[in-house]
Amino acid sequence: MTTVRMFTVDAFTNECFLGNPAAVCLDTESQPIPDDTKQKMAAEMNLSETAFVRPLRAEEHLDTGNRFNLRWFTPLTEVKMCGHATLATAFIIFDRLKNPSPEITFETLSGELIVRRDGDFLEMDFPTGTIQPENTADHQSLLKALLGNSDAVEEVVLCEALKYLLVRLKDGWTREEFEHWSPPVGSLPEADKTGKMILVIVTVKGPPEKGFVDKDGTPYDFVSRSFAPWTGVPEDPVTGSAHTVLSQYWSQHLDKNDFYARQCSRRGGDVWVMRQGERTVLRGQAVSMLEAQFHL
Repeated sequence: MTTVRMFTVDAFTNECFLGNPAAVCLDTESQPIPDDTKQKMAAEMNLSETAFVRPLRAEEHLDTGNRFNLRWFTPLTEVKMCGHATLATAFIIFDRLKNPSPEITFETLSGELIVRRDGDFLEMDFPTGTIQPENTADHQSLLKALLGNSDAVEEVVLCEALKYLLVRLKDGWTREEFEHWSPPVGSLPEADKTGKMILVIVTVKGPPEKGFVDKDGTPYDFVSRSFAPWTGVPEDPVTGSAHTVLSQYWSQHLDKNDFYARQCSRRGGDVWVMRQGERTVLRGQAVSMLEAQFHL
């Protein structure tokens, strides 16, 4: 029997039961956990993502090293990038394993991802999600399934590298309307005739007079929600990787590079976003919720 140490973490929040929960599995045995077992473990956890972190070499350890391999699995499939599970993994390494390194580097399917300490916050250095304009007409069936019609849509762009479609809504939504909007997410995969995506980001410029402020009254630059039924995640509570795409989009429309953003899911979470050319820094907090063991 192999015992695997596992944690759950609420990411992009400093309060329990908010933000986005992720499972973090420490893959530290001499033989790596097989991929099919990783997928079964992710299905067992049934969270948006389960992260598997492993030292790059046998002589290295998670509590002392600073370069690790990191992979992410949804309940249905492995994904190329995941922000909140990266934040959760770094939080466990720094906070629970007491790793003294000022920063750690994860080798992933999206290249090197760097996470640094910054007081009570962690900063993640990710590739910016490059976008290109899309013809709204090419996505009529998806937009109709999502919104009922395309009249509410301002613009559609695609991040081809991540297969993320970004849909900007026309101005006028209140925060209450946006948070309580309940699209028929289960119909999206069948409505997608392009095969170009695994996640849809819906975003709107949330003005403070419409209620888009935090509990201290600080306004958000933009807000979003993310849906990924193609990967078994109907709605993702807080999607770090989506903000690498949002950073490029909103930098073009707001003429700035630093943003304070909110993902308006039922759990919700705040993300500080700093676009730095081809890289985007995401800043957030996390809370450890559970520690357990898998017996394989």
